[in-house]
Amino acid sequence: MTVSDLSPAHQDYLKAIWAMTEWDTEPVTSKALGAKLGQPASTVSETVRRLTDRGLLRHAPYGTIALSDAGRAAAVQMVRRHRLLETFLVDYLGYAWDEVHDEAEVLEHAVSDHFVERLDDRLGRPTRDPHGDPIPSRDGSVPGLEAVRLSEAHEPAAYTVARVSDADPDLLRHLTDLGVLLDAPLTLLERHDFAGTLALEIAGSSTDLGLRAAAAIWVLPAD
Repeated sequence: MTVSDLSPAHQDYLKAIWAMTEWDTEPVTSKALGAKLGQPASTVSETVRRLTDRGLLRHAPYGTIALSDAGRAAAVQMVRRHRLLETFLVDYLGYAWDEVHDEAEVLEHAVSDHFVERLDDRLGRPTRDPHGDPIPSRDGSVPGLEAVRLSEAHEPAAYTVARVSDADPDLLRHLTDLGVLLDAPLTLLERHDFAGTLALEIAGSSTDLGLRAAAAIWVLPAD
């Protein structure tokens, strides 16, 4: 089975389940999946049942939801499509990183598997998208990224931005204004847990960033 054999709705479900476990360890529940997709419980239950019957999910009644091996393979194909399309939109069409997610969400259902491979070749087989998310390879392997959330940092240190979540375009625009861009250096000066902020130095300027925003940023120790 290729991902093109699935309906757009089923493609969305598999990709959403994979995305929910890519950076977090919380188990996927029907309630959480419904909240992510903006769908009622009855729709989620029926779709999960159908995907389980097709051997793409593992789900016991009232239990957590997990991808089967076949489901993971299909989900990774969708993630590959999405991230390659985001890269194309930025590199060739001049989109900003806060504009590409919704466009790619539409395009990923329309392109063929052959188109995706041709696109990968034209882009030079990139390993990450404009937000720093790893792009799965043709064989389904996903490059590792040993980054941590900036919100989890406690001691003063210098870092490099490795990934920024694309879930909130408004936040991406705010971070752009602050100079928090992919591969940009930043320094944690002080953590203010009582205020829920981090004191940072970015591009030679000091600023305070809320922990909620910092949770959307993944960093690596500076070289």
